[in-house]
Amino acid sequence: MKKLLTATAATALLAGAAHAENIKIGVILGFTGPIESLTPHMAAGAELAMAEVNASGGLLDGSTVESVRADSTCIDAGAATAAAERLITSDGVKGIMGADCSGVTGAILNNVALANGVVMISPSATSPGLSHNDNEDNGLFFRTAPSDARQGVVMTEVLMEEGIKEVAVTYTNNDYGKGLADSFVAAFEAAGGSVTISAAHEDGKADYSAEVGALASAGGDRLVVAGYVDQGGAGIVRAALDTGAFDTFHFPDGMIGSALQENFGDEIEGSTGQHPGTDSPGAAKYNEIASGGDFDPTSPFSPESYDAAALMMLAMQAAGSSDPAAYKEKVMMVANAPGEQIFPGELAKGLEILAAGGDIDYVGASAVELIGPGESAGNYRQIVIEGGEITTAKYR
Repeated sequence: MKKLLTATAATALLAGAAHAENIKIGVILGFTGPIESLTPHMAAGAELAMAEVNASGGLLDGSTVESVRADSTCIDAGAATAAAERLITSDGVKGIMGADCSGVTGAILNNVALANGVVMISPSATSPGLSHNDNEDNGLFFRTAPSDARQGVVMTEVLMEEGIKEVAVTYTNNDYGKGLADSFVAAFEAAGGSVTISAAHEDGKADYSAEVGALASAGGDRLVVAGYVDQGGAGIVRAALDTGAFDTFHFPDGMIGSALQENFGDEIEGSTGQHPGTDSPGAAKYNEIASGGDFDPTSPFSPESYDAAALMMLAMQAAGSSDPAAYKEKVMMVANAPGEQIFPGELAKGLEILAAGGDIDYVGASAVELIGPGESAGNYRQIVIEGGEITTAKYR
């Protein structure tokens, strides 16, 4: 009898091993380009979730997960599309954590992911134009950062509470910048505010004095800079400070990162802004499990990246398959109630519950709540520059 049991156990072990696979997940972010100071912290967040799952040994009969990085550039749709094609055709990824910037995310979705039936979960693409319905994206696209339709309202609330009723707006001339600027202008004017000018700027220029001259002529109590912290947005701020056109600014998510305080410090004292973030218990747990690592877990979109990767792997477990056609149907299920709440550092528990046929409600690092189809309900961290540093004013 003992020999029979041993043989049965060995057979089960071999069966499990036969089903185990090395699942590749693409991490496509702008490792070069206008947000290159943010993306290392984002990629590290996603890969922390993968390492946590691998350490558990609990994914799909002991399967392992491997990160395959690719450069979206943030702004070059052709380069991003080619990179995504390589991830799918050459590397054989079963999902894409990314992309980051809205324009390249839309290009990858429409030109590559849809054609190949690959799931994408973006931690940071916020353009309202990406709010697809199920028929348009075949249920393949999700995001853990809220749409800029929501950010425009939050920006309005922050500025109104600051007593700012008249602003000038400059935005980077792409899907992200235009979508955010349009959302903000509509919300601000609806709340009784006045926008003196809303003008695009191009990234990659050496001199922004002409753009700042037009903004200064229009005037305003504060300059809203919907740009990139490592590109034209920083150039606009530098030109505005050097000419004395503006001395306080409002910064949406693409402008908030360590480079902002490193470049400007107390020159932008009193400036405000916001980016997706939360003071939920999950955020504290994420900071705790990431402490001692070589990245900053409080950097914008790092928590959302951990959550994007975690959702993908948990959905695979719920589906019993790494096939995107199967697990795409489970993303919303694992992200929302009902079920046991799962926080950072608890992915092993989530995998175990799902393997046993139970339900989970993945809360994660950013208080994940997905509203149909695949949209994040959204929370924001409001910041203010104090003592030359980015500090938290409150959460919304």
